[in-house]
Amino acid sequence: MEHILTPKVENVKLLDRYNSKKPATGTLYLTATHLIYVDASAEVRKETWIIHHHIATVEKLPLSTTGCPLLIHCKNFRVLHFVIVRERDCHEVYTSLLKLSQPEKQEDLYAFSYNPKSHPQDREMGWGLIDVKEDFSRMGIPTEHWEITDVNKDYEVCTTYPPTLVVPKAASKATLVGSAKFRSRGRFPVLSYFYSKNNAAICRCSQPLAGFSARCVEDEQMLQAISSANPGSPFMYVVDTRPKLNAIANRAAGKGYENEDNYSNIRFQFIGIENIHVMRNSLQKLLEVCEQKAPSMSDFLTGLENCGWLRHIKAVMDAGVFLAKAVKDEKASVLVHCSDGWDRTAQVCSLAALLLDPFYRTVKGLMTLIEKEWISVGHKFSQRCGHLDGDPKEVSPVFTQFIECVWHLSEQFPCAFEFNERLLLEIHDHAFSCQFGNFIGNCHKERQEMKIFEKTHSLWPFLLQKKQDFLNPLYKASCPLTLGVLQPNTLPFSFKFWCGMYNRFDKGMHPKQSVLDRLLGYMSQKIKLQASETELENKLPVPDGEIADETSILPEHPSASLESTVNPGLNTPLDYEGVPLVQLSNGTDSELPEAPPEKNQRKKEGLESIQNLPDAGSHATMAIHIGVETK
Repeated sequence: MEHILTPKVENVKLLDRYNSKKPATGTLYLTATHLIYVDASAEVRKETWIIHHHIATVEKLPLSTTGCPLLIHCKNFRVLHFVIVRERDCHEVYTSLLKLSQPEKQEDLYAFSYNPKSHPQDREMGWGLIDVKEDFSRMGIPTEHWEITDVNKDYEVCTTYPPTLVVPKAASKATLVGSAKFRSRGRFPVLSYFYSKNNAAICRCSQPLAGFSARCVEDEQMLQAISSANPGSPFMYVVDTRPKLNAIANRAAGKGYENEDNYSNIRFQFIGIENIHVMRNSLQKLLEVCEQKAPSMSDFLTGLENCGWLRHIKAVMDAGVFLAKAVKDEKASVLVHCSDGWDRTAQVCSLAALLLDPFYRTVKGLMTLIEKEWISVGHKFSQRCGHLDGDPKEVSPVFTQFIECVWHLSEQFPCAFEFNERLLLEIHDHAFSCQFGNFIGNCHKERQEMKIFEKTHSLWPFLLQKKQDFLNPLYKASCPLTLGVLQPNTLPFSFKFWCGMYNRFDKGMHPKQSVLDRLLGYMSQKIKLQASETELENKLPVPDGEIADETSILPEHPSASLESTVNPGLNTPLDYEGVPLVQLSNGTDSELPEAPPEKNQRKKEGLESIQNLPDAGSHATMAIHIGVETK
């Protein structure tokens, strides 16, 4: 509270860059945790809440005739353009937000003061909801060749790894410790994902301290143990996700990559994903393209190409596809690393597991995947998300890229994911909000030292309570294509700009790219209409000797409501080619198929109006094809 110089400012205008109409006028409030704007010009009270940790930059623009502009960019890509009448008020708000949005100490983060008034036992149960050890058991670990070890229980071997790890049984403790000393940050090879169908495994680590000629017997034994744990393959891949030039440059600093002459039965592969600095600059250029007020089509497409963002997304996706194919098709184990094994390595291992395992394509599965590959094994969320006042060069959209890759997969396989894009956006928002403790700190050891598990709440129970909002109505849990390994197309035309992420808060942009809201609306309407129809039919007298029509009410679960209207084999947009297209006019009016004829000619006139409405299956088909056409 000591940072708040002015808690309330009246007559503040909020500009909409896509709406030239009269700007909103209201009151701006500053609290200890949020910036709140109350629109007084709206017919119904409208409030905009911005958590301070979401604020990335605050810029005070030169004084104009209408007042002093204040431009706020948020980490979830919201842009707020205020105009404050008095320059002094603007300066005080500006100064306050700089302090509030970039705290200096971890204990000043919102998670440590957030109190949902729940029982202390609920907090403890919430942190145990997602169990990484349980996920390894689901994969079939331990096995003949793999075991769960507590060699790092006191963080003695690696400070950024969790206490519980999975390693090859053939690797002794001396081998693990020796390998850790030869790897950057002590991050020795550990199991990421086990493909039980053929015993192939994905392991992760950091770069070796090889330089130009150094070698380590224990590290060579460690890789041999990983290779031997998969008897069905005579070799294993070692994948360096960096561009080769970057890896060679690291050799000059005493680090680098594995020498194939020193390791038996390995095939080395460079992937070529750029570093955190290139990604940060690329995102900044993308946001500049998004914020152009009235760009021409040529300017927008040129800017999108020049920023290189989709090219980087494709590189990450290609790496995940390479790992999945190596595991499934070649039955080979893979060891993945970048520099320190917590940025590009997390992206690639996560995507490969998502492609291989349908469990990770469910709501709880996605949470488990993030907990296992990003939170537990270590990712520098505090630096990459800019939670604290620190070095801006450490900020990078590594986790944002992973979330976007998952979205691209869900667009290519609309029936394979239990969740919709709302869940992805919600998780992305809370990675920056610091409302929950999951993404605070860089590793398990740091979170224990900060007492995250005793002083903060977990995000996962909060999201599971709202699970119904995150369900994908097209999801087909039992479809063979859904249960199988996904094989996405990574040609350039398969990638598109994610309007739902980068222009989500621009209310003046219509129509929206996503048809999720429309589809969910139609399914809700279908349920209500059929319930009304059943109620009216029950009131009708049944003539002697005849059986009344039976109309079943659709189940509440939205994914089940499409079972009868969509072919169970449909899993990609290409599979919908046999379904009649519905032409839309201006994105609003539509020509729908005629309703089926009445089943009972003796029904009352009040019932006819309901039965002549188009069937929701047609609506669902229409909504599906809107998504197909936008591709």
